[in-house]
Amino acid sequence: MPITHDDIWTAIELFARAHKMSCSGLARSAHLDPTTFNRSKRWSRYGQERWPSMQSIAKILAATDAEIEDFTKHLKHDSESI
Repeated sequence: MPITHDDIWTAIELFARAHKMSCSGLARSAHLDPTTFNRSKRWSRYGQERWPSMQSIAKILAATDAEIEDFTKHLKHDSESI
């Protein structure tokens, strides 16, 4: 089963929560725009999915001194509601 758009965004939310931050706090700690992970930025105005870049994910890992495994453990294929 492939990883979905919702799986990735849920993982970012859970990763932020695990580090006692909001999504905007996580973005700020990674020197990203605080709105990078906002729900409103996850879809284009035409309804196309917007996926976070690997660069953004790498920056949140560096900012939290985490490994990729620390992030991927938050991936869920049966996405629970946040």
